[in-house]
Amino acid sequence: MKFVNYPATYARFYDLIYQQLRDSVDKEFFLKELKQVKGKVLEIGVGTKRFFVEALNKGVDIYGIDISKSMINVLLAKLRPEHHKRISLQNMVNFHFADRFELIVAPLRVMMHLLDKKDQLAALNNACRHLKPGGTFIFDTFIPDLRQLISGLDDHTDFDAEYEPGKKIKRMVSTNPDLLNQLINITFRLEWDEDDGLKREEWKFPMRFFFRYELEHLIERSAFKSYKILGDYHGNELDANSKEFIIICKK
Repeated sequence: MKFVNYPATYARFYDLIYQQLRDSVDKEFFLKELKQVKGKVLEIGVGTKRFFVEALNKGVDIYGIDISKSMINVLLAKLRPEHHKRISLQNMVNFHFADRFELIVAPLRVMMHLLDKKDQLAALNNACRHLKPGGTFIFDTFIPDLRQLISGLDDHTDFDAEYEPGKKIKRMVSTNPDLLNQLINITFRLEWDEDDGLKREEWKFPMRFFFRYELEHLIERSAFKSYKILGDYHGNELDANSKEFIIICKK
């Protein structure tokens, strides 16, 4: 069981990068799901705040876990001390709470960090155990683009902006697919300006991609009673143009 631990530099710039790259894609969907729940909710892979702070400010009784201490440290700095107890350093395979939740979410490809099918099934069952009867677990993965999987990416710049006046940050991504093991080996390269000059940092990690019926078989092996898979964050069914799997599991 091996987990990805986000480096401190990545955590530092995480909000800036993903506000531009992801907020317009999935934020409205997940916040709507979080805000309509009356009981306790849990965000797996809470990160540095993407949904947590806004949901908390809207009165949601939300808790969060993450495996990265550097990410959690950034988040805690944004919370009042009385809310620090809501955040804990745990992983999705064996996290533990005495309470049970109405809703658990694992946004932004969290399940894709689990490379082994035993861990994937354990994570599903652990989420199910922590739900109240009738509760919901939502996670997402992308639908594999076969052409990109085969060809990969080579230093593709997906973010380039100022993080402070006169100081820029750029992120480049390269991918090297391992089709046999259904892995995408990802390399992120950050370049950013500091007072003492240009800085560079590289971070490598694998992600597991899933196909539709593989996901269905996995969920059907789990303790969940039922599920559905949507094709986008607007609630549409899967079709030939879908880019996302949004999996909604019911206890």
